Amino acid sequence: MGISKVGLSLVLIVCLGFIVCIYGEDPYRFFTWNVSYGDIYPLGLKQQGILINGQFPGPQIECVTNDNLIISVFNSLDEPFLLSWNGVLQRRNSWQDGVYGTNCPIPPGQNFTYVLQVKDQIGSYFYFPSLAFHKAAGGFGSIKILSRSVIPVPFDPPAADFSILAGDWYKQNHTNLKAILDNGNILPIPDGLLINGRGSNGVAFTVDQGKTYRLRISNVGLTTSLNIRIQGHKMKLVEVEGTHTLQNTYSSLDVHLGQSYSVLVTADQPPQDYYIVVSSRFTSQVLTTTAILHYSSSAASVSGPPPGGPTTQIDWSLNQARSLRRNLTASGPRPNPQGSYHYGLINTTRTIRLANGAPVIGGKQRFSVNSVSFVPADTPLKLADHFKIPGVFSLGSIPDSPTGSGGYLQTSVMAADFRGFAEVVFENPEDTVQSWHLDGHHFFVVGMDGGPWSESSRLNYNLRDTISRSTVQVQK
Repeated sequence: MGISKVGLSLVLIVCLGFIVCIYGEDPYRFFTWNVSYGDIYPLGLKQQGILINGQFPGPQIECVTNDNLIISVFNSLDEPFLLSWNGVLQRRNSWQDGVYGTNCPIPPGQNFTYVLQVKDQIGSYFYFPSLAFHKAAGGFGSIKILSRSVIPVPFDPPAADFSILAGDWYKQNHTNLKAILDNGNILPIPDGLLINGRGSNGVAFTVDQGKTYRLRISNVGLTTSLNIRIQGHKMKLVEVEGTHTLQNTYSSLDVHLGQSYSVLVTADQPPQDYYIVVSSRFTSQVLTTTAILHYSSSAASVSGPPPGGPTTQIDWSLNQARSLRRNLTASGPRPNPQGSYHYGLINTTRTIRLANGAPVIGGKQRFSVNSVSFVPADTPLKLADHFKIPGVFSLGSIPDSPTGSGGYLQTSVMAADFRGFAEVVFENPEDTVQSWHLDGHHFFVVGMDGGPWSESSRLNYNLRDTISRSTVQVQK
């Protein structure tokens, strides 16, 4: 069970006296992307992939806090396409977050220009296609938001900065996988794992002995939690989805679906090649893939078996998740300590309990939240709300708490108060780990435990230095 506080507030500080206003627009970065089909061989088998500018994975977005991103996307597929910006806050245009209901898909042969600003953000994120199971064919890439030069970072500049996009992968075409779900069936076990679009030993990261490097690790898969480790090396965690962390050192790190972490790795071992290992977690069959940490002066290839992952399951992963702490003395994207947010002093006005389920409805396997299995409406919800189109959805069509009733179909929409603060409790009665993502928002993960939630659970909340993030795992 994971428990979070979600909030949005605006504070205005007005100083009486003389006011001098200096307007300077933040920098602009322009990207032109063409989305097309193309042949890829991620597991040694030819597949139809989704490429961006001919690349799989897609090109990396590198920008700086407050930059304006102008991303023109041309859809050369034969079906609608939509991109979501995982963890990037849409403070300029909230309706461009790239998910169903707030963004219209790009029709085949057409284009759309996303106008985003990474306002007051730093850190590691990724983008991915959010419709029609396109993510199973590619179309994803990394997002790197650097700090402004005037803002101190709580560690020395690394010698280089590498992105690791890891995830599970299927040999079946994305249309076949989508049909499996549409027919009310469960996806099979993935066929393998990928690192940056390649199978075992298909990727190498070159390092110089004695230098320190930053690895930005994201789980871009479909169904599977992952563990990552580096043979003979430790990983110092420094950032989680835009939050500088206490710099704990780990021998391996669980990264759940949709999550991103930054670690520092020092090349302090004898010069040879070492395994970077990614393996599946909480699966009946353990899937494993590898990349290579290559010392530039190495004369020897990797040797020995890849290091094994954690042997314990839920408790080990849960304790590691609880060890993530905010660095209260570090500046965030602005020149003030991250601890100045004082989220623990905020009075919440509402408690929302969300329980996932897997009911069979009409003879088909469905998935639900508080017994409601979502049905897309013909009219995008954002348009229906803006133009007050009746009959598309109704507020309160999903309850605030689990009902215990059987599953049913509904275009579910939950009302919320502007500038309100809510306590959100995620409950997972199923036997698989769930990842919850609040698109366009960050939330404070104040509690995480097993068993049912009750009001007494609040006594164990971390109201001082917890991590704020956009995606949280809820253990089975």
